[in-house]
Amino acid sequence: MEPPLWTDRYAPRLTQLPQPALRERLNGAIDEPINLILQGPPGAGKTAAVRALAEAAHDKPDADLIEINVADFFNRTKKQIRNDPRFERFLQGQTEFSKQYRRGEKTNKYKRQWSKRDMISHVMQELAAYQPATGEYKTVLLDNAEQIREDFQQSLRRVMEQYYRNTQFVIATRQPTKLIPPIRSRCFPIPVRALTTDEILEVLQTIIDAENRDIEPIALDLIASKADGNLRYALLALQEAAVEASDTITPDDAQAALSATGHTEIMKSVLDDAAAGNIEQARNSVTELLDDSGFGGQELLRELLTVANQHFETYGNQNIVRLHCLAGTVDRHLAEGSSARVHLTHLLSAWSTGRESLTASQLSVSW
Repeated sequence: MEPPLWTDRYAPRLTQLPQPALRERLNGAIDEPINLILQGPPGAGKTAAVRALAEAAHDKPDADLIEINVADFFNRTKKQIRNDPRFERFLQGQTEFSKQYRRGEKTNKYKRQWSKRDMISHVMQELAAYQPATGEYKTVLLDNAEQIREDFQQSLRRVMEQYYRNTQFVIATRQPTKLIPPIRSRCFPIPVRALTTDEILEVLQTIIDAENRDIEPIALDLIASKADGNLRYALLALQEAAVEASDTITPDDAQAALSATGHTEIMKSVLDDAAAGNIEQARNSVTELLDDSGFGGQELLRELLTVANQHFETYGNQNIVRLHCLAGTVDRHLAEGSSARVHLTHLLSAWSTGRESLTASQLSVSW
């Protein structure tokens, strides 16, 4: 699908957010820039709501809204973090901060010797410390915050306490219980509920009108209902249908777009790659789902199990049962906040161990 995506082109203003309660609560956060926790399911509009808030609150939102997906830190190596254009200026060479970073030590430590926790803490402190481009404060969005390790949350708490005068932290998460109590106590919680089918229909119809496209009512209803409250999914499916349809968007166009936009196929490919012993490719797909599609670890595990169940004839009942048994331990580690990419890759590798590589045509043969 060619950019710009309609999720960006038709990003809502604060007054256009579909959920009335969310609009009201965020309006109150403009004049009193307290720290916030936006909690809700995928596709409910948490990130879009923060961008709308920043646009209303800052004269230069592009400068005064800093967006950080937690996966940018915790699912990367130290080298990848150091070479990221957004962070490299904070992590090159030696400064007075790096000299004093480990107090009590007789020797200075260069930044390349820091642990990942040191690097992340330093980047967050630097981002929070500089003055806003306009106005009295800037906004830092931490997206997918359920992936933040507990040791880093303690560092984040100290940064929030130190720079509260000029930095507003907004934490977006599906699982607020993963945040430590000191973080939750310093933020005002704002629930972001999933959209109703009628609310999604209204948004989709507005975009269809703006794009001057024709769509059969049943096709529009199909996309809105199949989205199941996930507006991002609905917008991507609608755009896919509009691109592929020659004229009026039909129910067949809508159904094809829903299938293409959904994640069932890529999850099926993850399982197929694991079955064929291609763990590296399976790992790359898992990374894409975690980093780009915004899945949480436990959420992705549940979806993989669902897809496996749907294709029991391909994988065989015995192997589906074994996958569920292996998943129990992985789910426990994910609930404790361990790296989703590491443990899901380990699951797929363990599931694949002891089998000869299978071609796509052999996948239907019981292992």
